[in-house]
Amino acid sequence: MPLDPGAPLPRIEGIIRHCGIRCLVSHSAKQRELRDLLTNALIPLDGLIGVTDVGAVGVEQISWDDVRQLPAKAPEPDGLTEQDLAYIMYTSGSTGPPKGMMHTHHSGLSYAGAAASLYDVTFEDRLSNHSPLHFDMSTFDYFSGPLVGACTVIIPEAYAKLPASLSQLIEDERLSVWYSVPFALIQLLLHGALSQRDLSALRHVMFGGEPFPSKYLAGLMQRLPNAQFCNVYGPAEVNQCTYYFVPDDWPADAPPVPLGKIWDNAEGIVIDEAGGLQKPGQAGELLIRSPTMMRGYWNRPELNAHAFYERPVTEDVNDRFYRTGDLVIEQEDGELRFLGRLDRQVKVRGFRIELDEVESALVSHRLVEEAAVYAVPCLDGTLDIQASVCLKEPGACAADELVKHLAGLLPGYANPSHIETMDAFPRTTSGKIDRNLLRDQALKQREQGSQA
Repeated sequence: MPLDPGAPLPRIEGIIRHCGIRCLVSHSAKQRELRDLLTNALIPLDGLIGVTDVGAVGVEQISWDDVRQLPAKAPEPDGLTEQDLAYIMYTSGSTGPPKGMMHTHHSGLSYAGAAASLYDVTFEDRLSNHSPLHFDMSTFDYFSGPLVGACTVIIPEAYAKLPASLSQLIEDERLSVWYSVPFALIQLLLHGALSQRDLSALRHVMFGGEPFPSKYLAGLMQRLPNAQFCNVYGPAEVNQCTYYFVPDDWPADAPPVPLGKIWDNAEGIVIDEAGGLQKPGQAGELLIRSPTMMRGYWNRPELNAHAFYERPVTEDVNDRFYRTGDLVIEQEDGELRFLGRLDRQVKVRGFRIELDEVESALVSHRLVEEAAVYAVPCLDGTLDIQASVCLKEPGACAADELVKHLAGLLPGYANPSHIETMDAFPRTTSGKIDRNLLRDQALKQREQGSQA
């Protein structure tokens, strides 16, 4: 069960307690945090591997030198089946209690095999591991690569923050398969000195986790003409479940990239609010049934009751689907288009507003690099739409210009009441924009303003 080493100690403590972890693997760089964790929180651990200088904390401490002295061959598992629990991965959201997704040996192996097959990964490939172990994207690098004997190159954290160094690493390592959130690829395009690099070994560039603005996607595809670009979609609860291979002539002014088609080894249905099946052309929530699907959330029966949808097959048998919470529309050709999160659709003054649509409109401005839109609660119980943007250059344009830009794209009720420019966005440990933090900061500023 991977933990985020950069998470606040109270969050780590909560996960350890909730999951019942008895043995913690770490390293000496974390000795101070571990000492605080074990002495202040009084967590009932049995053992600590990788650190021996934490002090007297009542926990057996085993150094890496001691580990290396153990027999190289591990004992054979006794009575293990493919439906047994293999790993638990907790969500990386910044608010609310984290949820532990239980994946079995079957779900993990099914994903690894299907992904390796879809992208033709072989022992000759060199994969990038850009995502941390506690982020679900990493399961492709750690599972699919070894399954076919490919090499997985772990990207040092420092390189992820230096696009020019990262592109040099991609060239030096001759990486052939890349998988990350769009933000990392946008930074490579804008600041990675790609014109000075030979990245011809890249044959697959996969991205997912959030929308990839077409103006950046098209620009990166021109820089990497040898690579096949693919939009990867799938909640961590089901791993990947759709794919869309982007055409080589993708235009910079194109609408958002489709989710694409459901995997061959999965089934997807689109339902309305009442649970009825939607026809092609009708919007609804996407539900997925797949061998890569999690068993459920660890020790959260109330969440499991809402996370799954049962479709009757016979009197005694139901098909079990995971409710993604994503609003999609199925086209006549069977491809899915993402309309937004159900929980990203808000109602303001009686009007339904899709926050992702407002973000796309902001990003379409030529001087906007990134945008984040969020709903801020008001004292009267209503919601206020606000936005933050990062410009390509500081001071490149004023908020008034962005307001005029939106006026030509969105109805008046969907325009943000306030647009703030920022040098950089706060991000979650998985690299996504931390919209929850932006919203909380805006709410705090509003409260301070009302008190003044």
